[in-house]
Amino acid sequence: MSAKLNPEQERAVQTARGPLLVLAGAGTGKTRVVTFRIAKLIQQGTPPDRILAVTFTNKAAKEMLERVSKLLGKRAKIKPSISTFHSHCVKVLRRNIRRLGYPERFIIYDYGDQESLARQVLRDISVAGESLRPGDLLFHIGAWKSSGLRPADATRIAETDKEHLAAMGYRRYQKALKLAGAVDFDDLLLVTEELFATFPEVRATEAGLFDHLLVDEYQDTNGSQYRIIKALAHDHRNLCVVGDDDQSIYGWRGAEVEHILRFQQDWPDATVIRLEANYRSTEAILTAANTLIAYNTTRYDKVLRPARPGGEKPRIMQFKDENEESRFVVDDIRRNLKLPGMEPRDFAVLFRTKEQPRVFEQELRKQNIPYVMLGSQSFFDRKEVQDILAYIRVLAYPHDEPALRRIINLPARGIAPKTVETLVRHAVAEGKHLWSVMDRPVLGDLKGPAEAAVQGFVNLMKQFRARMQHEPLAGVLRELIAKIQYPKELTRLYPEHEEQQSRLASVEEVVNALAQYAIEAKEPSLVGFLDEVTLGDREFGNNDKEKSLARNAVALLTMHSAKGLEYPHVYMVGMEEGLLPHHRSVAAEGPAIDEERRLCYVGVTRAQERLTLTMALTRMKWGKPRETIPSRFLFEIIGQADNPQRKKARPPGPHVGAKGVKRPSR
Repeated sequence: MSAKLNPEQERAVQTARGPLLVLAGAGTGKTRVVTFRIAKLIQQGTPPDRILAVTFTNKAAKEMLERVSKLLGKRAKIKPSISTFHSHCVKVLRRNIRRLGYPERFIIYDYGDQESLARQVLRDISVAGESLRPGDLLFHIGAWKSSGLRPADATRIAETDKEHLAAMGYRRYQKALKLAGAVDFDDLLLVTEELFATFPEVRATEAGLFDHLLVDEYQDTNGSQYRIIKALAHDHRNLCVVGDDDQSIYGWRGAEVEHILRFQQDWPDATVIRLEANYRSTEAILTAANTLIAYNTTRYDKVLRPARPGGEKPRIMQFKDENEESRFVVDDIRRNLKLPGMEPRDFAVLFRTKEQPRVFEQELRKQNIPYVMLGSQSFFDRKEVQDILAYIRVLAYPHDEPALRRIINLPARGIAPKTVETLVRHAVAEGKHLWSVMDRPVLGDLKGPAEAAVQGFVNLMKQFRARMQHEPLAGVLRELIAKIQYPKELTRLYPEHEEQQSRLASVEEVVNALAQYAIEAKEPSLVGFLDEVTLGDREFGNNDKEKSLARNAVALLTMHSAKGLEYPHVYMVGMEEGLLPHHRSVAAEGPAIDEERRLCYVGVTRAQERLTLTMALTRMKWGKPRETIPSRFLFEIIGQADNPQRKKARPPGPHVGAKGVKRPSR
């Protein structure tokens, strides 16, 4: 095993006891270190089920488990616990959440449910739509939860009128969640943290299940994750965290780079090991990356060392406008595709914002070059998928009101909006769930046809819920879809045959997913399936993205989406002040600019063979061309950062003149 590791990696694997910080630079083999370390612990006698490893995406957890199993071979009868933070917290909460007054079979709300609840909350507290929208309320709640703040904390720190309204909404939102026996995605962390703080014996029991804790991408932890990690590792102190402060780019969603920077303060006896040998990029690209990131002063001192000397220096190119920029990039890709061995999947175009790709998409279509937008709509966001999942949720949780209201008359079964209003009115008046009042006559307020329609729906759901207890889950779901005539509903909604078939295929895929889950799960249940679906969709990666990566097409993606990926040829476009760094960060300066610089560094280190950085001298804003300023990061990359915001300053390299793109002098 040691023959496959360099000296620094070997030392990280062999340091088996006590706190350990592994600073793993881009392309230095951090996943290899984590998996070899787990395998080594098992070989040295640690029972696999006494090892817990947590990361941020299902894809990373799955890859890690596969690599460990391969290293152990036939000995891997019992597997270590490798999962995402949220998945592990679900397990903790399923065992203990009743102590906090939630049901054991709690619901995990997806974003659609959260929006519906937020809308209801704003109506309840009589907030006008222009004052605070559902999305605004959820933004504030998410930010507060990521920082570990409860409603009382939010009320205390609120400053603006909008923040005070949001704090009121937060309090009502949490009460409504708990009444529904539900948590949202952020609550999985927040409620686990509350559980550990309120019940020390629960923390001790959960921490006592493991002798070793390994944390991947430690620089991306938020406040709740940080405190949960400390709670779980407090007793045995065998904590290994792997990460890179230079790649901390998720501050906007709660990640705090300070956690990795102060690791030695939290754990004074910690061992620190730097992985600096880069196996991804050429020496020329790494020189640019090292020069850039050195402008951040609050960081661990480290330099990426190339395993591959030489290489082509990064090109810095500027154009008259975004149209010439996109034409050049796509023409350059087309020319390179004519070379032997080149494939569309070898090329990636990286953007700072989601609005930038439009002109590149148009040009790629014009030149008939296949491309894929990574980070596009999730499979689980599609209407037909949400419809079928709502049926599954009501089968599992009859009191799931957002799901129940979605399907109560879908497809149409004679339950009109007025009937639903009557039912809701009785539920509110009696302080009961909607399902409770549906399952009995409503004081004579419903007339014959309406009452019959409601009772028919209730009986249908009861019948199929009973069948789900003892029949194959996927088979029962398939019959339910046929029973409610959902394919006919798709035909009604979407006249185009291709659209019908596409949406029907999505419905079929839900059935397939349930069947696959039933095969793999030890004790399959609708609750378990819904947990997997919700976590798989909301954690930082999703199946849609993984499928996109498998296509032989040019990748268009944001720099945030590019983290963890690599491509032979990378184009970083829109290298201008206001785009990269983003205008919000330019206004804030300080730590905000440091994070933008780290984002630029992540983009640069995605390139394996060739890196091109482009900018436009003018860019369209609200229908009018506006002059731009070159990104300060261009000057930093070439070591000329004395005055990066000079008006009309031009970094060295080819530029667009009257006759087009000039080639750089040799």
